[in-house]
Amino acid sequence: MVGSVPIGGGAPVVVQSMTKTLTDQVGRTVAQVKRLERAGCEIVRLAVPDERSAEALKAIRKRITIPVIADIHFDHRLALAALRAGVDGLRLNPGTIGSKEKVREVVRACRQQRVPIRIGVNSGSLEKNLLAKYGEASPEAMVESALGHIRLLEDLGFDLIKVSLKASDVGRTVAAYRLLAEKVDYPFHAGITEAGSLFSGTVKSAVGLGILLSEGLADTVRVSLTAPPEEEVRAAYLILESLGLRSRGVNIVSCPICGRAEVDMMKIVPEVEKRLAAIRAPLKVALMGCMVNGPGEAREADIGVACGRGVGILFKKGRLVRRIEERRIIPEIIREVKKMAQGKERQIK
Repeated sequence: MVGSVPIGGGAPVVVQSMTKTLTDQVGRTVAQVKRLERAGCEIVRLAVPDERSAEALKAIRKRITIPVIADIHFDHRLALAALRAGVDGLRLNPGTIGSKEKVREVVRACRQQRVPIRIGVNSGSLEKNLLAKYGEASPEAMVESALGHIRLLEDLGFDLIKVSLKASDVGRTVAAYRLLAEKVDYPFHAGITEAGSLFSGTVKSAVGLGILLSEGLADTVRVSLTAPPEEEVRAAYLILESLGLRSRGVNIVSCPICGRAEVDMMKIVPEVEKRLAAIRAPLKVALMGCMVNGPGEAREADIGVACGRGVGILFKKGRLVRRIEERRIIPEIIREVKKMAQGKERQIK
């Protein structure tokens, strides 16, 4: 459990993100976390690089509702301060925060508060001795690093452990998780680290996470993008929804457009997507540009429109409802979706 959120053991895959503000800027950090909550983020991680950031955690924790994980490196005192502030999880590598006695001190506090530790191995910060041994940050090197940290916690009788093995490329990441899965049965947090910009990073993350999720090798996920963190959450849900693992918000099915399209779908689709982004209810909306595949896809959706020359045929739950002039397609779709979403939104609350 990370706060009230179950991890692994058959629980739904959990969507995480990380704030991109300076943690000691409490107001900005809280505002960003609240935006993440609205986007569907279920656990948020905050960087704790110094004492000021650790001191800010208590104030932040009081003003938000989702569980908080403190991201700690090198200094065990920051971990202890984060635990005093009431965080719900730690992300740290036990072997990098000092002597075994310092690790024991953190473990003792975590055990008392039932706070789990996520061992986070990244290819970009692998131990020097392992780089020397393997010659590179190979999957085998990453797994050896993780096992060393796991043994350190297990030797202290601690097993509230979650593990991640992240590289910036799909191949190494997937290979590392497969190797570790043969050796341990702890929950896995998964992602392609430093994946890139909104477009390229989402593609890379979708490929990597798609493989790991389809093989049951991910219990929580983060899509790491050089973009606002809300986009990470949206991308994560789209990946999970494509595999039938989670459903949140409007899933838009739209045609790729060809010479048969007789309405401006390049205008309609992004505008509808933007205006429905805040809806949480899981609804399928089909926006189709012609009458070949259009009626079939529109009938299968909760709300669908199949377009002909300057008009759209509106379907609701498989039933043909009415014709819509092209200029009215966007507002009519928005109105119908919001109307259908109202009941489902109340069920989510």
